[in-house]
Amino acid sequence: MSETLIDIEMMRTETFFQSDRSMFWSFLTQCTWPWEALSQIGKAVTLLGEQLSSDEYEARENNIWIHKTATIAPTAFLGKSVIIGAGAEVRHGAFIRENAIIGCGAVIGNSVELKNAVLFDEVQVPHFNYIGDSILGYKSHLGAGAITSNVKSDKTLVSVTCGNKKIETGLKKFGAILSDNVEVGCNAVLNPGSVVGLGAAVYPLSFVRGFVPPNSIYKKQGEVIERLLS
Repeated sequence: MSETLIDIEMMRTETFFQSDRSMFWSFLTQCTWPWEALSQIGKAVTLLGEQLSSDEYEARENNIWIHKTATIAPTAFLGKSVIIGAGAEVRHGAFIRENAIIGCGAVIGNSVELKNAVLFDEVQVPHFNYIGDSILGYKSHLGAGAITSNVKSDKTLVSVTCGNKKIETGLKKFGAILSDNVEVGCNAVLNPGSVVGLGAAVYPLSFVRGFVPPNSIYKKQGEVIERLLS
């Protein structure tokens, strides 16, 4: 990839996301880097939830608000501090622990676990996914078994690598930030501090670390090619 495609400035919040399709948007855009907003998710759930119309949302205990058009399987678990948007679908065995904003039309599938995460509208995580300390942009999709790994094995703070540059985040827990229309293949692992640009695709079984440029295909470490979109 050319140097212009791995410009560190492309990870700034104001250029990273092309869609504002999330009620979390106003919190996100106050941050220079999108991962800085991870610490604001719990607070945002409370502030946003208290403003939601009772005509549209059902309020439950533990700071949970569910749009009346959303579908929640009876076997799904909802912990605390959760907002589920219009037309969203939470399927059998989903485990939504805490601090989650699930956008309109999103799909949370079988045995998927969410914790401290924002899913923009129409995100799909339909099969055996773990999404922790992460933000997934509009219409992004994770294949079966793809996960965000949010803590380093040595428990040190997470940094984001972009080319030969590194940004220290100061975060111990940080999974992945996905821009809009990102496709992640089955059983891929997004290691702590993964940032995937607009329209990028990740091969199945890949181990991703650092910045994946927009409109690219990540095959493996050191093999990233341009994605030709029709």
